[in-house]
Amino acid sequence: MSNTEQPTLPSERIVSIDALRGFDMFWIIGGGAALSSLVEVWKNPVTEAIHIQLEHVEWQGFRFEDLIFPLFLFIMGAVLPFSISHRRERGQSLPVLYLHIIKRSAVLILLGLIYNNLLSFEFSEMRWPGVLQRIGLCYFFAAIIVLHTKWRTQAIFIGAVLILYWLAAALIPVPGFGAGVMTAERCLSSYIDQQLIPGTLYYGYGDNEGLISTLPAICTVLIGSLAGLWLRSERPGNKKAAALAVAGLACVVVGYVWGLVFPIIKIIWTSSYTLFSGGFCLMLLALFYWIIDVKGYRKWTLFFVVIGVNPITIYFLQRFVDFGSIAEFFLSGVAANAGLLSPLIIPVGILAIKWLLLWFLYRHKIFFKV
Repeated sequence: MSNTEQPTLPSERIVSIDALRGFDMFWIIGGGAALSSLVEVWKNPVTEAIHIQLEHVEWQGFRFEDLIFPLFLFIMGAVLPFSISHRRERGQSLPVLYLHIIKRSAVLILLGLIYNNLLSFEFSEMRWPGVLQRIGLCYFFAAIIVLHTKWRTQAIFIGAVLILYWLAAALIPVPGFGAGVMTAERCLSSYIDQQLIPGTLYYGYGDNEGLISTLPAICTVLIGSLAGLWLRSERPGNKKAAALAVAGLACVVVGYVWGLVFPIIKIIWTSSYTLFSGGFCLMLLALFYWIIDVKGYRKWTLFFVVIGVNPITIYFLQRFVDFGSIAEFFLSGVAANAGLLSPLIIPVGILAIKWLLLWFLYRHKIFFKV
């Protein structure tokens, strides 16, 4: 491994993006559950703090767990300038690009609906929005915007959407409650979800992946796209990393200040939440990029890259495969005789089984792409 700066050409694969995606998915596939179980092994202020950070806030506020979904959207956006440019360099026409974008979005949405029990055909009881559905919608709109606009237009779009979303939430009255009320049962986002989304809503009054909250989520993807455009530039790697870190810090500060008047709420993806979480995404990308692609320390990334190259595969698969029962079959005896470490055995075992499956796919170069 080299500890000297290695300039990254725009045509090279940026390993840090795959590693960061894997880092993000690590928490989804069981890393969070494994670390949370530390509090059962050794209860102290540190393990209690870790446990709290690995749970979503109920409504207003921000914890580490609330960074995981926007980080995935951000990374998806960071890849867009590379993938679109690569397809253009291969001579793909606009209709072919449109077809690819539509196909990918449609498959993601369909997988999300199946994930939510579409095949049970109980449509009146089904939850129609979902994580994969939001990913599909955000990808579609962000890809079209990136395909047709320069970075300045994308930045203006982000600013305009976030400001308009804030003004709408503050000024448009909700029948029976008035304007500017930011509670789950009285906010504008919940009201619109109640009126327009059939079936079951995630939190009763509205949905985590609701209608108008998808707009600022698209902005999260576009913040990632701006980061990707910056990484594709010919500037030195150190300068790229430093600028990403400074931009991230600025977003965190602006998001926090904005949150004093428009609260940071993940469930409805407020404008302050978009910037606050986006700032941490930028800083994480800066850190991973500097360590991995600038300094060249790459060997340690294998653990995360194995996860990061098949993210949708493991997310979708764990909905239907009972990894918990598999882990209990092999490790229940170990857990029963592990003493103080007993609470860790099954969660770590579940994570290990999922990782080994992904490693098998990685080693045999099997990548399921949507």
